[in-house]
Amino acid sequence: LLINKQKKMKKKLLNFCIPLALGLGFTANAQRYCSEIFSDSQIQVTSDVTFDNNVDFLRSDFSDQIAVVTDITAIKTALAMGNPIPLKYFLTNDANTPVGDSTSVKVTPVKMDIYEPMQSIDNVTDRPVIVYVHTGNFIPPPFNGQPTGRKEDWTAVELCKQWAKRGFVVVSVAYRGGWNPVSPDAAVRRGTLLNAVYRAIHDVKQGVRFLKNDAEASNTYAIDKDNVILYGQGSGGYVALGYATLDKNSELEIPKFLDPSTTPSSSYINRTFVGEIDGTGGIVNLYTNPNNQNSDIVMMVNAGGALADSSWLEAGDVPMVDIQCVRDQFAPFTHGWVIVTTTGEQVVEVQGPNIWMKKANALGNNAPFYNNTWTDPYTTAAKSRYGQTYSYWSPVDPTITVENDLEGCFPVVLPLVTAAQAPLQNQASPWEWWDPTHPLATAIVSAGPPPVTAHQANLLSNPDMSETKGKTYLDTIQGYMMPRVCEVLKANGVNIGVEENQTLSSFLTVYPNPTNDFLSLDKVNEINIDKIEVIDLSGRVVMTSFSNENRTTIDLTSLNSGIYILKVESDNGTLTQKIVKQ
Repeated sequence: LLINKQKKMKKKLLNFCIPLALGLGFTANAQRYCSEIFSDSQIQVTSDVTFDNNVDFLRSDFSDQIAVVTDITAIKTALAMGNPIPLKYFLTNDANTPVGDSTSVKVTPVKMDIYEPMQSIDNVTDRPVIVYVHTGNFIPPPFNGQPTGRKEDWTAVELCKQWAKRGFVVVSVAYRGGWNPVSPDAAVRRGTLLNAVYRAIHDVKQGVRFLKNDAEASNTYAIDKDNVILYGQGSGGYVALGYATLDKNSELEIPKFLDPSTTPSSSYINRTFVGEIDGTGGIVNLYTNPNNQNSDIVMMVNAGGALADSSWLEAGDVPMVDIQCVRDQFAPFTHGWVIVTTTGEQVVEVQGPNIWMKKANALGNNAPFYNNTWTDPYTTAAKSRYGQTYSYWSPVDPTITVENDLEGCFPVVLPLVTAAQAPLQNQASPWEWWDPTHPLATAIVSAGPPPVTAHQANLLSNPDMSETKGKTYLDTIQGYMMPRVCEVLKANGVNIGVEENQTLSSFLTVYPNPTNDFLSLDKVNEINIDKIEVIDLSGRVVMTSFSNENRTTIDLTSLNSGIYILKVESDNGTLTQKIVKQ
């Protein structure tokens, strides 16, 4: 029944999204990082890893400047002396028990969830990392009017597991929210939003440094610290794009980032107060970088976010991939205003992939995959939309044309809802889904009458929301994104492993599989074997045999537990199969 429902959903989405059946999942061939090689049961999740603590802007009270300075001084003094931050600055302790609330400044642990193939079965110790940055409007749900906006979102968990099954270490990172979307002062609304994005960039950078510091010490998660990929979704896409492009103080001082209420006008981002671009320094910032660790990434993927300003993008920035709804009303495909879902207000003008992806390609930043000649259905579908003109929701601009030179961008075209029909109801994130019965979904976000739940409010811009629909769109995201990720990794010298051809079973019976010790190969059809190799998932040959007997037994007792590729060179060509050493 589920399969039949999924097929019906795919037919409905066919004009807008490539179906699941055309994905790059593990079927006839599998290749580490490019497709799934591990099962759900082989993925380990370490939840709520605290990578640092910092000031909680949602719950701190900055109205009394003397009290703030007193609190910050006490906190930083404790840290400088090697002591923990006093418990009274936290709203809860590690046991989630309420503690003192007498201070103006509150501190919160900043956490991540880490997904990885179990190291007991995966013998690769330098695994690339994908860092996932969630959506949420920089306000926690349901106060953001949504049931989503956490590192544990339904889409987040599914994507992270899918990448882990490809062999990546995947980190779903939390970041601090906190801005004032309902202030009567437009400058306050804009300034607090820009600072929320800026702090989120700091949080993600500190998370990346945490992983890299660990890799140079105990390497708890067996990562390759030189190959970190950043993926941002919705609000997280704004963070990811800023992370990848913001690298000069002058970029914070362009006219639209200047506060007109100051004399002379100065940036809404006060680095003396909130810290430098690298995430360190600042009066109310607690992050430090004692090991001088970099926060470099090798690639950025955006799904539904926008770039603060295309002037931030320069030659030498990392390769970029984008998945974007052409009629997105919250993150424009070309240029427009950030529109807040809670109020519908325009806050700051930003640019979409029609501008920045074209510029990235012109600068040569996407060189690892720019000149591809792929004919896969995802690339073909994306290219078919380049140069096309579509009706648009804006009365000022009734049409929108997708630019031609957009390699790296997958434009998602969904039915038009005009502004006159229903403002802000064009779909922006069809890959999102949630449980309608979850407390975050049933929370009342508008008193009405009638009262409106977060679930009901978000159905307006995702009317046929379902897990099946969301996963179908994720298949398209993976199908378009992962070949380009693999090209970037190969350009960086990462061995993406060997391909597996499952026709070996036509000539040989391989058993037992999994095995604790010995592996037997029995011929079932005439075949002349030249060489047998056992290869680990990094592509390294760990065992070789030259037997051509009707039955060959291989002793695997010396190998670590994990997944390997059995490679047989024969007169029928090279035959391979996945084997598991327990």
